[in-house]
Amino acid sequence: TLEAVNAKKDIALANKETLVTGGELVKKAIFENGVKLLPVDSEHSAIFQSLMGVPDGNPYKILLTASGGPFFGKTRKDLENVTVKEALNHPNWSMGAKITIDSATLANKGLEVIEANQLFDLPKEKINVVIHPQSLIHSFVQTKDGDLYAQISKPDMRHPILTALTYPDVIENSLDKIDFSKAFQMEFYPPRFEDFPMLNLAYKALEKGGSYSIVYNAVNEIAVAAFINKPIKFTD
Repeated sequence: TLEAVNAKKDIALANKETLVTGGELVKKAIFENGVKLLPVDSEHSAIFQSLMGVPDGNPYKILLTASGGPFFGKTRKDLENVTVKEALNHPNWSMGAKITIDSATLANKGLEVIEANQLFDLPKEKINVVIHPQSLIHSFVQTKDGDLYAQISKPDMRHPILTALTYPDVIENSLDKIDFSKAFQMEFYPPRFEDFPMLNLAYKALEKGGSYSIVYNAVNEIAVAAFINKPIKFTD
């Protein structure tokens, strides 16, 4: 990423780890080279797009939506004996094994909290998470008067990829649109930190600062590999 920035290329950033582990370095290089950083992660793309409608200088906070993964509604006790196959069965998104396990533990959302801190220069107190099982609203911006701005689309990564690659233009496309001629529901729930502690640990890493975000990212990768290879249980 740094090589591309130093080559004066705008960046469509499709991974979390670049900003989680080296955000300050990347942001410094982007400022010095005068290039754009366009988020491709669906939640951060949604924030990026929603902020276009927020009046300049209006203080805001963000709400990152999370599907809840395959274990939405389960308690820590329920999770004691879940299998790798069950953890890889995501209800909404088709992704690689690592990120799918991260979604099941909510570590993925923890990484996104840290990424949002770097992208939007917000303290952890202004970055909230809400569980939204349908994955239609990809995140919210809430202004100081309480109004909510949101980006809504089908759970398909081609939407945020297209946004980044064509910015600032908006182009017609053949992607599947939400059909309002049929009834559907959207639900929202608070996250349960006690049952999914990886999310809370991300906030703690932000609070401690320094290299704690690097540690969070590294130990999570080691733990996911250990779970997939079955030396440890999901709750370990």
